[in-house]
Parts: sequence; C-alpha cells; structure tokens
Amino acid sequence: MIEAHTSPILKIRAARIVDWEAIAALMSQPGIRSGTLRLPYSTPEQTRKWMEGLSEDDTAVVAERDGRIVGMAGLHRNKGRRRHSAVLGISVDDNHRGEGIGKTLLTSLIDAADNWLGISRIELTVFTDNEAAIALYRKTGFEPEGTHRAYALRNGVLADVLAMARVRA
Repeated sequence: MIEAHTSPILKIRAARIVDWEAIAALMSQPGIRSGTLRLPYSTPEQTRKWMEGLSEDDTAVVAERDGRIVGMAGLHRNKGRRRHSAVLGISVDDNHRGEGIGKTLLTSLIDAADNWLGISRIELTVFTDNEAAIALYRKTGFEPEGTHRAYALRNGVLADVLAMARVRA
C-alpha cells in the first residue's frame, strides 16, 4: 500500500487491518449503501474478512480527519491481459460530502496509478442519478462509456449505472 497526499486538515493514508471497525461503520451509512453495491446489515467481521483478503494488487486508502476515518477508496487491479487496468471505488462519510474528501481520495489514487503502479486504465460504475460523483469523475478525466440498464437493485427498484473510465495514453 502507498502513503499519499497529506494536508493539515485531511490525511490520506494506506488502509490498515486495524481500521476494520471504523471502515465497517463508514460503509454501513445509508448514503454509502445507497451509492454502492453494499448490502444492508453487513457485519463488521465481514468487513474485516474482506480487508484481510486484499492482495498486493489492491491499493486501499482512507481519508482521516482528526483521527477519524471519513472516507475510503481503492483501486483493484485486474489480472492477466487486463493487468493494465483497475476498478475504482470511493466512499465518503454521509456527514462530510461536499468537503473535497472524494476529490482528494480520487486524485491520490490517480497519482498512484499513473506514477507508481503502471495502471493506464481506471474504470468504475456510478448510479446515473449520482450527479455530484459523475461531475467529479469528469473533472478528473473520466469519460462515459455506456449505460448498464437495470444494473442493480436499489431501494426496491432496478437502477441504471453509467460505466466510466479514465485512460492514460
């Protein structure tokens, strides 16, 4: 895992196994659950097991403010002939959205992908109604590649997602 950007207010650092309870609490927030494929009622132990299963092909970072985890992001490198690419995931505390945490996490992972990991394609899916996230992704070089219709069940309805990618030449 890579140490990254630090500011007096927000510190981006590698996620550690000892963070599992704080990450479980973060990922259980209603806004995060609604914006991801995470299921309700996941146990903290499931989060710990997921973290223990991360490999050297995964880069997981947290955003920490005043000793509290307020965001998490990761790059999960693909294998074989897709090794040049990785899937991105970002989650920001429901009470701290709009404070630049997502942008700081995203730019930290882009820097790691470009300058340290040799990843030239970063891909993601985002629910089509998540305008703030889509705007952030566009500002950082992600382009829409298509819409997956009826992609995932969310709040009792099958919702569409936009597939986006950032490709570095």
